[in-house]
Amino acid sequence: MALTIISFFGGYAVFGRNGAMAYGEYQGQLVARAADYAELDRKRAVLRNRVALLDPRHANPDMVDEMVRKELNVAHPDEMIVPLK
Repeated sequence: MALTIISFFGGYAVFGRNGAMAYGEYQGQLVARAADYAELDRKRAVLRNRVALLDPRHANPDMVDEMVRKELNVAHPDEMIVPLK
């Protein structure tokens, strides 16, 4: 009886959901999550830069002009608008 119980727990430690065989899958998930986090950090840095450029104390005039034209769809009749995306 004791041998059966030890075998059961030993088998679960190797082949179970959190066992030694699942370690490779967890490593793969860890690498994928690290790549996702790196992409999110890059996007956060871009957004942080845009927010800094729109700081009310010293706003970047080019950034303000770009956002006003984009949001209000305002342009002079002699301007040519070239969408970047």
